This record gives sequence, C-alpha cells and structure tokens, in this order.
Amino acid sequence: MRWVTYATDTEERAGVIGEDLIHPVAPGVSLVELVGRGAAALRAAGEAALASATQAVPLAGARLRAPIPRPPAIRDCLCFLDHMRNCRQAAGRPRTLKDTWYEIPAFYFACPSTIVGPYEDVAISPGSAWFDFELEIAAVIGPGGRDLSPEQAEEHIIGYTIYNDWSARDLQMREASLSIGQAKGKDAATTLGPFLVTPDELAPYRRDGKLALRVEATVNGRTVGSGRTDAMDWSFGEVVSYASRGVDLRPGDVFGSGTVPGCCLVEHLSLAEPAAFPGWLRDGDVVELAVEGLGRTRQTVRASAPPYPLAARHNPDREPPRPRVNRAPARLPYTRGLHEVGAGVWAWLLPDGGYGLSNAGLVAGQDGSLLIDTLFDLRLTAEMLDRMRPITDRCPLARAVITHANGDHTHGNQLLGEHVQIIAATATRAEMRHEIPPEMLTAAQVIDLGPATPYFRERFGAFDFGGIRPRLPDRTYEGELTLDVGGREVRVMDLGPAHTAADSVVHVPDAGVLFAGDLLFVGCTPIVWSGPIGNWISACDRMLATGAATIVPGHGPVTDPDGIRAVRGYLTHVVEQADAAHARGLTFAEAVERVDLGEYAAWLDNERIVVNLHRRYRELDPTATPELDQMTLMAMMAERALS
Repeated sequence: MRWVTYATDTEERAGVIGEDLIHPVAPGVSLVELVGRGAAALRAAGEAALASATQAVPLAGARLRAPIPRPPAIRDCLCFLDHMRNCRQAAGRPRTLKDTWYEIPAFYFACPSTIVGPYEDVAISPGSAWFDFELEIAAVIGPGGRDLSPEQAEEHIIGYTIYNDWSARDLQMREASLSIGQAKGKDAATTLGPFLVTPDELAPYRRDGKLALRVEATVNGRTVGSGRTDAMDWSFGEVVSYASRGVDLRPGDVFGSGTVPGCCLVEHLSLAEPAAFPGWLRDGDVVELAVEGLGRTRQTVRASAPPYPLAARHNPDREPPRPRVNRAPARLPYTRGLHEVGAGVWAWLLPDGGYGLSNAGLVAGQDGSLLIDTLFDLRLTAEMLDRMRPITDRCPLARAVITHANGDHTHGNQLLGEHVQIIAATATRAEMRHEIPPEMLTAAQVIDLGPATPYFRERFGAFDFGGIRPRLPDRTYEGELTLDVGGREVRVMDLGPAHTAADSVVHVPDAGVLFAGDLLFVGCTPIVWSGPIGNWISACDRMLATGAATIVPGHGPVTDPDGIRAVRGYLTHVVEQADAAHARGLTFAEAVERVDLGEYAAWLDNERIVVNLHRRYRELDPTATPELDQMTLMAMMAERALS
C-alpha cells in the first residue's frame, strides 16, 4: 500500500492510495498512530478505507504533506560509503576512509521541526552560499523496539519514502572543525514523501536483502546524478539495529539512508577546476528526485533573509594578524567612503587595498551619471550605492562601466536596476563567463586548505559571497569608446590584456581624472594574471599620456602620475629579476626563492611576486615552465606570505 498525509482547509488527514484517489481514514487518526499498530493493523485500516463510502480525494489536486509530518526522531545514516569518499575527494582530501567507517554504521540526528512535504518550497539556510540537496531513501519504524537484531530491525520497518537531506555545505564545513557533529548545516529542511510505501509493495525490488531502486536527481531538468539503492554498504536492518542498542525506537522514527553516490552537488565539486562546477542551488531552482517504486518529489528553492550577526568571541590563543598599513603617498585622505576627486567626479575607496578591497567611481553630468565598477559582495555595493544616492537622485544613474572581469569589480552589479546599461570591453564580457562562480570563493572561508588556511581566512573572511548573480554587460566595445555623460565627454579605453584578458580605464578629460581599474595598484602589489607584462608596462605609458593629474587606482589611495610610474617601475623590476634568473638557468621555483624585491618589499601582498614571476617565466619559455592553475598559485603565495 501507499499511504499519504494531506492537508484540508481545516486539518491534516491520513489516507491510502487507490488508483488515483486518496481514501481517507477517520478524522483525527494520524499516520504515526496507524504505523504504531503494526503491519497487519495498518493493512486492515487501509482496506477499510478503500472500502469506505467516505468521499475520496483526487491525488492530483491534493496538498500532500510529508507522510510523517512530525517524526518523533530522525536519524540520517551514511549507508553509502562512496558518498563519503566522493565528498573527501571534492574537498581535496584522499578518498581513503578510516577503519571506523567500516566498523560502525554512522548516523546523526536531524531536526524534526523542519520536515517539509514533497512539493513544498524550501528556503536556503540563512547565511549559506553553498546550498545543496541529497537524494536518499528513508525507512520508517512501525511498532517500537529496543536492542533489535538486524533481522528484527527489518521487521520493525513499516514503510519507505523518499528523503531529501537539504544541506548548507559552507555552514557544515565550517562547523566540522568543532568536531561535535552536525548542526546548522543540516537544519534547513528535510523532505519526506510523497508516499509511505509498505515493504510488501516493494518486494519485486528486493535483491540480496536490499532494495534495488533506480534513482535520479535533476536540477532545472538537468540530471545531476543517478544510481541504485542496492549499492548500500550498510543495510537498513543493520543501522536500525545499531541505533536501537539501549534505546527505545518509537513509531514513526525515520532513518535516512544517506546519499546515493553522485546524487548531490558537493560530490561534483573540484577545487582544481572550480569554474567547471555546475553551481550551488539558487533562488528559483527546481529540484526533482525520482525513486523507482517510491515516486517523485519536486521542490523550488527560495532565498531567505540574512541571519542576525553574532559577534565573535576573543580567542586568547590566536596570534594577532600582522598589521597591514598601506604606506603609499595619498593625494586625498585614504579613508573608507565617498571622496570628491574632481568637479562632479567621486571615488569610493576601501582601504587597505588588499584582496577584495577595491575602489569604484562615479561621474555626474547635468542630467545623468556613470558608475565605474561595483564591489566584491552585495553588502559592500549596497552601502556604496546608498552613499551615492544624493548624487544619483539628482543625476540618475544610467550607465556603468566594468573595468575588468574580476569579482571585486563585478559582483555587486546585480544591484543596478535593469535601466542601467552595463558596458565593458568585449574580452571582459567573454572572461566573465569563465570566472570562478562567486559562491565558490566561500571555499576560502570554510574548507581546510592545510597550512594555507590562515592566509585565505585573513584575506577573504570578511566577505559574504551568498546570493551574488553577476550581470553580464549589455554593451561591449573594442579599443576605445566615447560616452556622453550628461553633457560631459568620458573616454573608455581597453589597454589590456595585462592584469586580466581586458583592462579598461575611464578618463574624464574636463576633470583631469583617470580611473585606472586594476592596471594600477598603489601601495599594494600588482598581480599579472593574464599578461604579457610588457603590455602592462605599455599600458602605464598610455595612462601617463592622458595627462590626467588625479588617478584613482583599482586598489589603494588616490594618486597622481607618480603612482603610475611606481607601478611601471615594479613591473620593470619583475622583468629584470625574472630575465636575470632565467639567464642563470634558475627554475621558476628557484627564482621565487631568490628574488630581490628591493624597495617593493614594503608593498602590501608582496607575495604576489610568485604569480608575476611565473607569468614572466611562461613568456620566456612556456615549454620549460608548466602552466599552473589559479588555486595552485594562490597556495604558493600563501606559503610565501606565511613563511
């Protein structure tokens, strides 16, 4: 038999399925009460309902709840060890499991108060950027029991249902370091349904004492994973037996199987190729789980409000972070916020200019304004746009220029209204399609990256990468573009590739102001992700040729042409150091060890010399110096910074 719990206008009712109709049992009788009577009594109740003259309810139009809407207890088990092996691999760890996994059937207690039905919307865990699903099946206990053998435990299972263990992976990974088990990472929701299917109905699917059910998980119609439930390493009989040791199991207790291998998102994560990951669940995504013999669930993911922040406690054992002071000369006070840098031109500054602490700009004309770049997360961008509002209310924001593809200049652009046209170089738009998804940057905050972990926590821990959906540019250009901003001429020029595949600068001639994007780092070290370095040096010459007296860098304080000359000097120094080391026969790794930074050693984030030397070595001899992925280079920088 297949049993359901459904909602009427006044109550929840239990019923048994007959063809395409729900035949209800007496009002006030819950499915938990029925299963507690045992298999024979449950069948008798079902037969009585099927034979009753009580009006049946069409299954197609019923509002199905979870079959057991409020289980006494939920234990989610890990019956499929390949799921754990795959998760370890996704986190960059060996697939090998400790002996304990083969000795004890692991489980944790889930939250009974967040059970949802098979077609109900599911809210993302507050504060999570890595929301995931997990396709499982569940066994439901009928009459309770204690100290059961595996054989007895099987007899106490009254039915099976689909189980979706919704998981906030970033919260889960962050909590893992506490070593006290699952917590908020698993609190969002657990789906049960649509039916509770009795064991006799599933007898044709039994293989060697296990249910052999084909399963498939899809997101927005695209298959994420599929498999069979008879791949279980631990049977339901074994896990129920283990859980019953010294404990009274109660009618309606639920035991999840753990994830069928491949049927969740986290198993498809690769730190080596983060851009290839299909992405975590987002607002509006539709997740469907289909299990042979048990039916199908279909649920839409919804955004949730941000959580109330909690202030961290002081850790007396933690070494204080190294002081970070940007000592570069500043044309204006280098303080957080909006600064007027010319007539009708403003810069938004975020000290100290390190990772993610980028600058942006605003140019206002008579009846309109132009934004230059957004910031690394939505909170920072919203703050900036709010502070700019007295200006943009008078001079409505109509266009925005993105100087390059990196997230600290693009992640906030979804907060711009659809009426705001976003402009970028053609190559910038192309590169944005292949940038690391914003939520993947949460890895720097939650994953144990070994010795490099403190470096990543310090550099990226302050940002919130949840909910970011960067807009691609609406308009592209090549070479140079002249804009009319409320009667003012503004020149946009692509001087890349250098820092990235395309690097735009924005020149406001009548104010003598140049927004240099990340072609200019002041007091902090440039990083040559794309190159060639010679092209960046040429870009410095072209910026100087504009004659602009006030320069707003992508990172660091507002400067003048001497700031451009300083960056040009650094890049020239990198070339000289790399070429000399290469001529002496030093490998790239040896060059990193022996490089002399000279006067540039005092610049913030000087460990970026690793990337810059690598780029130059690749230019000199690409066959002898292998291409390294971004994560590897970041780890090398972390090692140098922490040494």
